Amino acid sequence: MLRFLVISILLSVSLGLWAQEAPKREFRAVWVATVNNIDWPSKPGLSADQQKKEAIAILDLHAQNRMNVIIMQVRPASDAFYQSELEPWSHYLTGTSGKAPSPFYDPLHFWIEECHRRNMEFHAWLNPFRVAQNASEPLAATHIAFKHPEWIVNYGGKLYFDPGLPQTREFLVKVVTDMVSRYDLDAIHFDDYFYPYPLKEDFPDQQSFAQFNRGFLDSQKADWRRDNVDLMIRMLSEAIKKTKPWVKFGISPFGVWRNKSDDPQGSETTAGTTNYDQLYADILKWQKSGWIDYCLPQLYWQIGHPSVDFLTLSKWWADHAYGRAMYIGHAVYKLEANSTIPEWKDPNQLVKQIQITRQIPQLGGSAFYSSVHFKRDLFGFEKTLQEKLYRSTSLVPTMPWIDNKAPEQPRHFRKKGHQLKWKPAKVVGNELDKQARYVVYLNPVGQAFDANKPENIFTITSDKKIVFKPNSRKLRRKYEIRISALDRLHNESEISKVKVIKL
Repeated sequence: MLRFLVISILLSVSLGLWAQEAPKREFRAVWVATVNNIDWPSKPGLSADQQKKEAIAILDLHAQNRMNVIIMQVRPASDAFYQSELEPWSHYLTGTSGKAPSPFYDPLHFWIEECHRRNMEFHAWLNPFRVAQNASEPLAATHIAFKHPEWIVNYGGKLYFDPGLPQTREFLVKVVTDMVSRYDLDAIHFDDYFYPYPLKEDFPDQQSFAQFNRGFLDSQKADWRRDNVDLMIRMLSEAIKKTKPWVKFGISPFGVWRNKSDDPQGSETTAGTTNYDQLYADILKWQKSGWIDYCLPQLYWQIGHPSVDFLTLSKWWADHAYGRAMYIGHAVYKLEANSTIPEWKDPNQLVKQIQITRQIPQLGGSAFYSSVHFKRDLFGFEKTLQEKLYRSTSLVPTMPWIDNKAPEQPRHFRKKGHQLKWKPAKVVGNELDKQARYVVYLNPVGQAFDANKPENIFTITSDKKIVFKPNSRKLRRKYEIRISALDRLHNESEISKVKVIKL
């Protein structure tokens, strides 16, 4: 059955890459990595103005590509790209651990504001247990590693929090709760790093296992490690929703949960590393338990890979969504002319991957790693996004398990010349019901209006008015205009009555 599905999808993709219409709702995200200055800032120690200038250029680029989510790394290694009393300023930002930007500004606040100005969601990306990429690098005097050295282990020359200690899990919950409470985040996001990728030597948690094994036997140490991560995920899920119910919690795991040779539930793959066995991350349990809102597996392999085929894994993850959102992560960084893998010299590799995700109903969109690669020559992939795949604006998918109540219609929708104005509906007390953005629909008079077609979306805006510029041609055309409201979780109100404008 799976082989038949694979052949069917590949045939449909090859026969017509553009036959399928873009959906009205689609997750379109880009990761912005700050560890080792991968994406931003370009190097440590830039002035605040230089940092802002680079950030705006990144956001303008992805707005042009019609992305609607930015996943930015704000805590790469027990440090902060924001003002925090719990962890020091990141040395990736200023060059010195604990040193604030100069002149002072709060990068997290700045990025959130600029994302929302472009009607993009901002997902704050954190690494839970990493403390330092190099055990010998200088840390700020205020760093938690000096206050609680007993929480820290050295593994392979890097420093980590010991996940087996209740104190480290509680500290992480404190960090996340502090961030969620003080910033207008749309989501908290973790990647694939839980327990570190294994080395020849075992992770040094003998002491914490002896002290906090909770009845697990020596032969069950792997189960104990998974339980440590389970405890953390559940605690974080509860803390986030208690603080702000509308803030999402997403995980972007390594692309293979388990191989089928190790577990009947596993995928038809032969990966050397898996989430469950080496990283001690039981993603399926978190999905089934409803502890996370979305899963974004990193499927950084080509279609037809002999061990970890993109198509096989896309279908497997789709079959294990368990009623939560499932998106797919793509390796835009692998697309290059000097690749030793022929498929990654072909821009249609990513095009086909996006089309595959659109043909599997349980998959709601894509994310691309990472931002900096959109600045180089991608053999026309960006042009394909702008002119074909992402030609139209798309709304972020809803999450009905958090909130499925549509907001009220905007009030007093009126037209004066080429200007349209409206007022938000009155909402008392409930943040989930507040109108956060507005969808402006535009279609020619005489053309049937279909709200489900994204090409009818003229814009999405947080403003309460819009001014149209009529074209300079003598022969102008009449258009129908409608508006609707979106709440914080992108539930859409009823669409307004029609106004007609000549443009």
